[in-house]
Amino acid sequence: MAKFAGEDLACVRAERLVFDRLHFALKPGGALRLTGANGSGKSSLLRLMAGLLKPAGGRLTWDGAGIARDPEGHRRKIAFVGHAEALKPALSLAESLAFWARLYGAGDTQAAVARGLEAFGLAGLADFPVRLLSAGQRRRLALARLLAAPADLWLLDEPGTGLDEASLAMLEAAIAAHRAGGGMLALATHGGLKLPGASGLDLEGFAPARNQPAPADWGEA
Repeated sequence: MAKFAGEDLACVRAERLVFDRLHFALKPGGALRLTGANGSGKSSLLRLMAGLLKPAGGRLTWDGAGIARDPEGHRRKIAFVGHAEALKPALSLAESLAFWARLYGAGDTQAAVARGLEAFGLAGLADFPVRLLSAGQRRRLALARLLAAPADLWLLDEPGTGLDEASLAMLEAAIAAHRAGGGMLALATHGGLKLPGASGLDLEGFAPARNQPAPADWGEA
């Protein structure tokens, strides 16, 4: 499994330079915990990592090759769970996970669905429509996609939001198994999740001078 890294990254949102000269490196089994005050760019960095935003400077690489050279290949390597859960209310839980399993080419779709539901305590609700789920159950279903549609790199934005203690333990177990298999992880969280051996990245350390304008040149090398 390849190393994922960011080199001299800069991010601009609404014509404001959010962070600059940011760097990180993730090796197989590694975890990166993003910290910083609201507005410091944690969610923006995750979206850059996912290829949903273009960096205003610097680049993201897999083993030294820029992700811009193969965006489709990059998307196949990542699983992104943000604040929006991307669930269709009319589908059942099993149907929701089956969609993601097929999209990511999980192989045995039925086994992939069962794996995701079991990992997050949802097996008894497999045939229920998503619209009947509580907020916590919806969050667990969104996270169950990580098991149903495996990817090298998990990008998680406040994944513990809405989860009780038992559900947080399920997430920690899923993360530990992912890392034990060589998977990588980057997440923004205000705490609550146990991530043994994780590296920390405080975005406050990459904040630009106040009101600094956006760089003139956009794009990734």
